[in-house]
Amino acid sequence: MRAESICLRLRPRGNMEAADLGVRMCQAHARDVYFCYLAVAVPVIALCGATYPIATWLPVMCLWWLKPWLDRTVLFVLSRAAFGKATKLNDLWDNRREVLGGQWLLHLTMRRLSPRRSFTQPVYQLEGLRGAARRDRLRQLRWRAGGAAAGITFVFANVEVILLVGMLALIALFVPQGQGVDFWQVFTRGSTGWISILNTAFYSLVVAFLEPFYVASGFGLYLNRRVELEAWDIEQEFRRAFA
Repeated sequence: MRAESICLRLRPRGNMEAADLGVRMCQAHARDVYFCYLAVAVPVIALCGATYPIATWLPVMCLWWLKPWLDRTVLFVLSRAAFGKATKLNDLWDNRREVLGGQWLLHLTMRRLSPRRSFTQPVYQLEGLRGAARRDRLRQLRWRAGGAAAGITFVFANVEVILLVGMLALIALFVPQGQGVDFWQVFTRGSTGWISILNTAFYSLVVAFLEPFYVASGFGLYLNRRVELEAWDIEQEFRRAFA
């Protein structure tokens, strides 16, 4: 990544401010982010939904497990947006091997449960490092921001649950008086019929809406850590001064 080509105004930020920078990026480029993300996510959601006859809880579990692979599309769009480039479906298709095919097995196995995955994902996807060089880079990045990255994951996981519970709670408003909904069954053993279908649909909506912001928060934290390590802000100011 070349600091002189980045369109953002770089400066050292606190970890939460850096995460907010990522959220602002996602908002500013929401059209490209969601257009490309949903083009990939909707077919995946449909395939996950097709597992419903096997077990009522399986669609939600499959979608949850596949989120890191879907995140690669969001990071691709945001990494181009940082350099002032718009992203269309043709760009995603032209880079499909790198975006959708790269390291997918590791993302769904060894790295799936990492609490810092939104923060470390740019190293794996954008830097192209291998072996000891990649381990050194990850160690440098985690030194001052690893805890914040885990905190971001914790916050977004809770927001995800809150949104899902809030949407499911709407069901109670439309249940006839005198009848109840066994929400404990919904969240533990799963349920049959329309409640289970709504559970899957609501979770898909929550993931489709929230996941790009989670990826963007980690990307903002990553950019800020690179600024701290490599003084990108100073280099950027010098190039602007003597341009």
